Amino acid sequence: MQLVVARIGRAHGIKGEVTVEVRTDEPELRLGPGAVLTTDPAGAGPLTIETGRVHSGRLLLRFEGVSDRSGAEALRNTLLIAEIDPEELPEGEDEYYDHQLMDLDVVTADGTEVGRITEISHLPSQDLFIVERPDGSEVMIPFVEEIVTEIDLEEQKAVINPPPGLIDDRAEIASSREET
Repeated sequence: MQLVVARIGRAHGIKGEVTVEVRTDEPELRLGPGAVLTTDPAGAGPLTIETGRVHSGRLLLRFEGVSDRSGAEALRNTLLIAEIDPEELPEGEDEYYDHQLMDLDVVTADGTEVGRITEISHLPSQDLFIVERPDGSEVMIPFVEEIVTEIDLEEQKAVINPPPGLIDDRAEIASSREET
């Protein structure tokens, strides 16, 4: 399975280094020296990481065969893609890769269908599941233990215990406002 692990930013210095926008929780594993990554656009790669370092809080990479600023600048906005074993799991308990959570069915504890996870949004305070409901509308579910009570990868479902108002239909919310 192929996953985007970074996006190349601007060139840094004159020796071919680039800044990268990291898109993986494990940059030391996916973006280490010797890693061979495919690219989007495909014509820019594959790229082999020669060196990596952190400078002022940003990851800088240098690729084999890229030794000057113009070569580095030509790679700007290129996506770096790693080949990942789909069965690989994160080390921590109750941790998941995004691709494991995508397309899970979301149900309440009593089995009521809520929808299907179509996107995961990583915010500073918490992650959100973007869930497409059967009617095509979307609902955002905070990925916190109090709300998402179970992830069952074998059954391909996420069980939630939503607080009042989180998944209620807009019509129900509007009518409750009119009653008060």
